[in-house]
Amino acid sequence: MDFLEILKVIFLGIVEGITEWLPISSTGHMILVDEFIKLNVSAEFKEVFFIVIQFGAILAVIFLFWNKIFPFNFKKGPFIKMDIMTLWFKIIVACLPATVAVLLFDDFIDAHFYNYITVAVTLIIYGILFIVIENRNKHRSPQIRTLSDITYQTAFIIGLFQLLSMIPGTSRSGSTILGAIIIGTSRYVAAEFTFYLAIPAMFGYSLLKMVKFGFDYTPNEILILILGMLTAFVVSIFAIKFLIGYIKKNDFKVFGYYRIVLGILVIVYFLVRGAVA
Repeated sequence: MDFLEILKVIFLGIVEGITEWLPISSTGHMILVDEFIKLNVSAEFKEVFFIVIQFGAILAVIFLFWNKIFPFNFKKGPFIKMDIMTLWFKIIVACLPATVAVLLFDDFIDAHFYNYITVAVTLIIYGILFIVIENRNKHRSPQIRTLSDITYQTAFIIGLFQLLSMIPGTSRSGSTILGAIIIGTSRYVAAEFTFYLAIPAMFGYSLLKMVKFGFDYTPNEILILILGMLTAFVVSIFAIKFLIGYIKKNDFKVFGYYRIVLGILVIVYFLVRGAVA
């Protein structure tokens, strides 16, 4: 792999690390960036790379929140931390809708929705929703202020909102955060639950893509995957810390405005490119 390809992989890892946790759609950004930065790999491997690179982002969550998500205690006291184990049961419940949907419709979505039009439209639609919902909730007090306040029913409803993220440009974190806020969850709890929900959701999706592709990778492809995941891991740590600090004092409307502007720019760019061509 030459130096230029290394720079491309690092840049894509940076994009993934930033956009995976901010509610602006990592997959959508990766599709758009691919229009300008072309990796010298097969189309099949590129599809795998765009998904598997998310594993680096997952590791960042595990690294930052280990003490909050590891359910076993090797010191004095009960071996199982029941509050954390209960949280994991709720996360599993939240993952059920997307698990079923991915197994049934993943190939169809890949074939019909991975394009700039879908990304641009969903960027704009969900940008508007962020602004509208934040304005509506401006003077409302959230009913769910801690993770323990999330019931199994609430977790399942948040999982239903996660289904929306199957469409590129929607944002997995964006759809679950929006859904959680709509049903009365505080921004901080919505974001934290989204972080944890990403662990099984993204790990399972990455594994599915790798199984579909097969495990016959060339040394160059293995290097690309490792470098991309490592970059995404490091950048994700900073992105998660930024988001946690940001939402303590601010709402999500700025991300809504960003999505709308980006969506419009994408449409204009491709229309102009099509006219020139």
